[in-house]
Amino acid sequence: MSSVKNQGDAQDKSLSKAITDEAILKVTKEIIVKFIECGRLSPANFDETFEQVYKKVVSTVR
Repeated sequence: MSSVKNQGDAQDKSLSKAITDEAILKVTKEIIVKFIECGRLSPANFDETFEQVYKKVVSTVR
């Protein structure tokens, strides 16, 4: 029974860790790279799209 409780505690601690700004930037970069690879993003609208994706990632993780 105690091992089940310890596993639950470990999961709770991992869920409560703060997401760093660096991690958010890395995730945003990966999403943007995928958009570019798929041809859904061009240099002309990069700034606007990056900002939108960044804001969405931030709102999702915080």
